Amino acid sequence: MEFNILTIFPNIFDSYLDETILARAQKTGFVKINIHSLRDWARDKHKTVDHRVFGGGPGMVMKIGPIYRALHDIKFQKTKNKKQINSNDQIPNSKIILLSAKGRKFDQKMAKEFSKLDQLVLICGRYEGVDERVAAHLIDKEVSIGNYVLSGGELPAMVITEAVSRLIPGVLGNKESLHDSGYPVYTRPEKFKNWKVPKVLLSGDHKKIKEWREKHTRR
Repeated sequence: MEFNILTIFPNIFDSYLDETILARAQKTGFVKINIHSLRDWARDKHKTVDHRVFGGGPGMVMKIGPIYRALHDIKFQKTKNKKQINSNDQIPNSKIILLSAKGRKFDQKMAKEFSKLDQLVLICGRYEGVDERVAAHLIDKEVSIGNYVLSGGELPAMVITEAVSRLIPGVLGNKESLHDSGYPVYTRPEKFKNWKVPKVLLSGDHKKIKEWREKHTRR
């Protein structure tokens, strides 16, 4: 599966992609993650990707132009007329997502849906938001990772990329790791200060251990 992330701060992703399970997933070829700087599609000498709000208001808004050209040039979408693209011209089995505080909340169900794609495009918003014409004409869905506001879409992009990647067969070595166990887990030492590991977990009795875990699973 291929991820294409559009951002004005591409360096933010370096450490995260190099030091997590995503690093191994890329090395083994299960996923490919491309980070694209939107400033590469700005047309002025200052590489401007934002401008003042029409009608007045605080802050700056990300311009549609660089995003439009990025989607076109990187061939995220197929078009008959190269001068115009729209949401009906997508590459098959691909989705374009705008990360936005007002979007649909991301959850495990959505992660599973995305994991079946061949390509996922994530557009990271910044400043006071993104020109509304991007949401109206260039994307499939606006997505949020929670009921709170962040300064940009880079952290949500990382969350979605990892949540989706770990569902792709082969990315995780143990299939059981795909699922949250839901029950308490312990490791050495058996006793720390006066806090002890439940005896049943040290018994070696698999039946009793299973029963204990089922009893203590968070519902």
